[in-house]
Amino acid sequence: MMVIVTENAPPRLRGRLSLWLLEVRAGVYVGNYSRRARERMWGEVCAMIGEGNAVIAWTAVNEAGFDFATVGANRREQADFDGFLLVKFRPAPPAEDPLKPPF
Repeated sequence: MMVIVTENAPPRLRGRLSLWLLEVRAGVYVGNYSRRARERMWGEVCAMIGEGNAVIAWTAVNEAGFDFATVGANRREQADFDGFLLVKFRPAPPAEDPLKPPF
């Protein structure tokens, strides 16, 4: 089984994913495909995501029972901690001071 979650995805990518997978919520796609088909779909997502971001999670033979990958700008990223899959957060970008002059 696999799940793809998209944010800010272009309509052409959402349409493409809807051809292969069931969209159970806006931007959340599920299906059960082979490794080869999954990798092809993920390749399409990576090529078409544009300014958006996406994550894919699939069943895997490991301690956690799944694996995942991400593409696009997102604060969350995969971290391996002694063989355990974890998610870590990148630091938030510094907020711009509205009172600071632009020069």
